[in-house]
Amino acid sequence: MGNQTVLVTGGTGFVAIHTLLQLLQQGYQVRTTLRSLARKSDVIGALRSGGINNFEKLSFYKADLNDDGGWKDAVAGCDYVLHMASPFPAKEPEDENELIIPARDGALRVLKAARDAGVKRVVLTSSFAAIGYSLDTKNHVFTEEDWTDPNIVIPPYIKSKTVAERAAWAFIENEGGDLELTVINPVGIFGPILGGISSASVNVVIKGVINGTTNQSPPFTMGVVDVRDVSDIHIKAMLHPNAKGERFLATSDGIMSFYDVAQLIKKERAHLAANIAAMTNTDKAFYRTLSNQKARSVLGWQPRTKEEAILASVDTL
Repeated sequence: MGNQTVLVTGGTGFVAIHTLLQLLQQGYQVRTTLRSLARKSDVIGALRSGGINNFEKLSFYKADLNDDGGWKDAVAGCDYVLHMASPFPAKEPEDENELIIPARDGALRVLKAARDAGVKRVVLTSSFAAIGYSLDTKNHVFTEEDWTDPNIVIPPYIKSKTVAERAAWAFIENEGGDLELTVINPVGIFGPILGGISSASVNVVIKGVINGTTNQSPPFTMGVVDVRDVSDIHIKAMLHPNAKGERFLATSDGIMSFYDVAQLIKKERAHLAANIAAMTNTDKAFYRTLSNQKARSVLGWQPRTKEEAILASVDTL
């Protein structure tokens, strides 16, 4: 490991920061890309809060998904690339291409640079968004075999993840050379916050429930996964010979609604219950059933429970 070099793109992301932490703990030479090197201190501060004090094995590269510059240097000499950087909107863009183009073209930039540099394998962070938004959810167990149809009317973020992943697989098939690709498709990502670096799921679901601004439970259920397990599955997928050319749905067992999250926090963290709004348990119109069997059987992945993931977010907030 000490002589293997791994690039993690988008080092200020929630999954990326935990992945940097685990790779450094495991002794890898680690690189990460940032759009602005001014954010280096944020990454180092977050890693310090996770217990890292020696940064000799960590280096930073400036690179942007929208620009060719910097990628060649970032991947040169790397054994593996974990491509985690992806645009996530603060609000829905008026033009879906504001999200789709950087997600797709950014993935292709990274793949081309990795291929040209002789990288062994790229592990791409996709999303459940690329799996679960076209099929009737009734009586269906979602697996890696399922795909969202990008040609139907879906929100821009969901479409961007689907288009980017499709483009990545097409690239590998048509012009990937010896480069291997593995894709991870996580559901809603929760878990401990390092140095203020959080996820959209934590910000929308947990903060909204705890401070009482979320006062009704939307009519859908979500898969939940702990960020530490998402980092772990990326590293397992990077190394496992049988992960080549595969995609893995990363989810804990079971699903939750916002109502379920509120009830869990009230029960397990009673001191926070005062601000939590009284929600009604809405009809779960989009009741999804998800399977993590492939990740468990192929990679030996063992995710934490959904409850542990939610409460870890609550406790670090």
